Amino acid sequence: MHKKLGYALVAIAFVLALVACGSNNDNNAAGSSSPAATASEEIVIKASSWEFDQAEYVIPKDTPVQITVENLSGAHGIENKDAGIKIRGGKSEIVTLAAGTYEIICNIPCGAGHKEMVAKLVVQ
Repeated sequence: MHKKLGYALVAIAFVLALVACGSNNDNNAAGSSSPAATASEEIVIKASSWEFDQAEYVIPKDTPVQITVENLSGAHGIENKDAGIKIRGGKSEIVTLAAGTYEIICNIPCGAGHKEMVAKLVVQ
């Protein structure tokens, strides 16, 4: 009986942790997002087991770009705190970034290779 209760509590804690990782976007001066903004460019970042489809994505500086994260397998997302980007798989966000190179990481723990899931977003 105690084991079942323990498993139930662990499962509830896991679900609460997943819910807490929701789509809270904290944008700062490097990037911005606005539901009213219209993107003039679009990129799709495809994510699968422990890798993105490209090592580097290039977008124009000071231009609204719609970034979409598409999950090919598993649950993934992207994040860069300096650029104010935090997008979950299956979602899009319009960002306008200053020139620079930003490292994007998978922001959803997705298994053994999660920490190697890194790409670059080059803004020029």
